[in-house]
Amino acid sequence: MAQQGTITTLLKEGRVYKPSAAFAKAAHLGGRAAWDALRRKAAKDPVGFWEARARELRWEKPWRKALDWKFPFAKWVVGGRINASVNCLDRHLDGPRANKAALIWEGEPGDQRTLTYRQLHREVCVFANALKAFGVKAGDRVAIYMPMVPEAAV
Repeated sequence: MAQQGTITTLLKEGRVYKPSAAFAKAAHLGGRAAWDALRRKAAKDPVGFWEARARELRWEKPWRKALDWKFPFAKWVVGGRINASVNCLDRHLDGPRANKAALIWEGEPGDQRTLTYRQLHREVCVFANALKAFGVKAGDRVAIYMPMVPEAAV
């Protein structure tokens, strides 16, 4: 008999689905060798690695220090301020990604929806205006409970 709180059955998945050569060639990392090289680079200089990743984002206020480490606490990009919505959505509107898929969703019964960055931005603006109509202002905290549907990202 199993003890309370223990898992007695585990699903072990062993299947591997390799991407096509064309997909791998067009990917950000074009294969396992590129992935391994990136991992080695990150292991050799973790702070420099994450600083380089942070520089790929748009910052409202740049950070003063990449890492402030006082064991056991770590603070990254100290003093920096970022707008997550700008980095996840807005920065893609002026470039080649504007009409590419930003969100691909498939529901339980197989229904599907795909929203481009431009379509997703429009939905976000519509919803933001709805919140404003309810009196929500900058700095207010709002919690909305929703199932895993595209509107949850909006």
